[in-house]
Amino acid sequence: MRVALADDSALFRAGLALLLTSLGVEVVAELPNGAALLRQVDTDLPDVVLVDIRMPPTFTDEGLAIAEEMRRRHPGLGVLVLSTYAESHYAARLLAQGSTGIGYLLKDRVDDAETLRDALRRVAEGGCVIDPEIVSRLLGRHRTTSALDRLSDKEREVLGLMAEGRSNIGIAQAAFISPRTVEKHVASVFDKLQLPAAADENRRVLAVLTWLRAAGTPMRDG
Repeated sequence: MRVALADDSALFRAGLALLLTSLGVEVVAELPNGAALLRQVDTDLPDVVLVDIRMPPTFTDEGLAIAEEMRRRHPGLGVLVLSTYAESHYAARLLAQGSTGIGYLLKDRVDDAETLRDALRRVAEGGCVIDPEIVSRLLGRHRTTSALDRLSDKEREVLGLMAEGRSNIGIAQAAFISPRTVEKHVASVFDKLQLPAAADENRRVLAVLTWLRAAGTPMRDG
C-alpha cells in the first residue's frame, strides 16, 4: 500500500511515517500542508492519503477542504482524515462526499498500530471508517429527530457499529448476534429512517449521515 501524508507538525509527520513503515506501508510523501499534498497526489497518485483536518493558515478545516478537492479530482483515492477532536459535523461532511474509501480517525488512535493498520486497509479497500469515540458519544446523546427515536436500542447499536465501517459479519461478532439477525436489524434501520431502496452500501452511508446530522452541535475535547 502506498500512502502520502500531510500534517503541519514535523514531529508528528516523522513519527507517523516511522509507524507506517514498520507496518509495511510505503510512505511516498511527508508534507507540511494540504496544498503540497494536493500537488503530490496530482503528480503521483497513492492508494491512500492521511491528512490532518486543522492546518495553516486558519487551523479550522483546511485538511478537510483539501480532502474534498482530492476526491473530486481522483474519485478512487482513499482518504483518511486525522483530528485531535471528535467533531461529528466534520465526520458528516466527509461522509457526504461519497460512500467509499473514506475515514475519520482521532490522532489518539495513531499510536495503536493495529487500529491504524485496520483503518488503512478498510479505506484502501473502499470501506468507510468512523472513529469509535465519535460513535460511542453519539450513541449517548439525546436525539431530537423522530426517525432516530423510532430505533430500538439494538438497532442503535447496529447503526453505531455500521458507522465504524463494520461489515454485517463484523457487526454480528461485536454485538454477539447472528448474521441473519444483523440483516434484519439493518433492514429495520433502513425502513425506520425511510431510506429508499438502493445499493446497500449507499443506504448504509445515508443511515450514518442521518445519525451524524441529528447529533446537533459539534463536539470537542479540551
